[in-house]
Amino acid sequence: MTPPPGAPASPQLLVGSVVLPDRLVADGAVVLVGDRILHAGRRDDPAVPVGAARADLPPDVLLLPGLVDLHCHGGAGGEFGSDRESARRAAEHHHLAGSTTVVASLVSARPAALVTAMRVCAELATEGVVAGVHTEGPFLSPARRGAHDPAALSPVDLGLVDSLADAGDGRWRAMTFAPELDGTAELIRRLVDSGVVPAVGHTDADAATTTAALTRAAGLLGDRRRAVVTHLFNAMPAMHHREPGPVAASLAAAARQEAVVELIADGVHLADATVAMVLDVLGPGSVALVSDAMAATGMPEGRYRIGDLDAVVSAGTARLVDGDAIAGSVSTLLDTVRRCVRHVGAPLPDAVRAASGTPATVLGVDDEVGALRPGLRADVVAVDRGLRPVAVWRAGHRLGPPHAP
Repeated sequence: MTPPPGAPASPQLLVGSVVLPDRLVADGAVVLVGDRILHAGRRDDPAVPVGAARADLPPDVLLLPGLVDLHCHGGAGGEFGSDRESARRAAEHHHLAGSTTVVASLVSARPAALVTAMRVCAELATEGVVAGVHTEGPFLSPARRGAHDPAALSPVDLGLVDSLADAGDGRWRAMTFAPELDGTAELIRRLVDSGVVPAVGHTDADAATTTAALTRAAGLLGDRRRAVVTHLFNAMPAMHHREPGPVAASLAAAARQEAVVELIADGVHLADATVAMVLDVLGPGSVALVSDAMAATGMPEGRYRIGDLDAVVSAGTARLVDGDAIAGSVSTLLDTVRRCVRHVGAPLPDAVRAASGTPATVLGVDDEVGALRPGLRADVVAVDRGLRPVAVWRAGHRLGPPHAP
């Protein structure tokens, strides 16, 4: 991930309560040198340079690692999969809201359009604007399509996979597919061979089919990487005690450390008690909070597009005009962290880890981002006690005024 230019070479001292993966350091400090973290911990630690320039921050701020969003379709009126400037606008909106690492998610589209969108987003990944590309579809269940255009869905097409891999030029990170479709076993192998994480979702599969796909993906990925379950519970059958389906299979796979489950904890896609249950059962190391944000994020309510479909945002919820399906969220990843702490009851370090460290492991970049740790990229989000953004640093460069909710 190429950092933005302009990070100061002299030490920058950020003072506040520091959120580490396992605890909160109350009288803390983070020191940035260039695009790296020099220190994250106690303010009185000898590692804190004497005379370091102190950043202008209000008292009582909390210092979080830059958040890592695995699943984001757009924001500020821009959409990934549209033109270059639209995608750039979406990425910058989320950077300013604290998601310093954003994966550009593409909804299902016809092959030529999807390959073109992949090429555009891969170029932005090469520039460091986004961290890669996630294709949600087009190999999805028509019965569980959600906000995907039914005309764009298709059976597994390995030729399209190869075309996407070529267009992605090493920047394709994940693909969501329904494991009950014919050809899934070879699809998983082709994805892993291309450096792409298989993600199960938008599926009508039974538990056995889901388990087989996740286990196969985990075996091919190896010990350091895990498969993904795209927005657990959403766009899949509900769990029943005699028909456990993909939900039960996904929870079990995550408990075996074979998968990481995404949760959209925006108060719309899932009940707060459901989010609490998953975090209690699995812990933050197997849960990735995601925004699933669409173009209307950060915009007034009204009519917007998601892919080739129209959606209306009203009362904080985006729904398709043609039908009642939820069309992504209008929340940022920091919004979901705030909700997890204030409404779900999750400890702050756990909520932050699920929105930073765990998704970084999915991407295989936890040695670069995802925590406040010496040597990692200098991505820091300063928030007030209400968990609203005050300032954002990306690769040591302080960004413009943050987007408050």
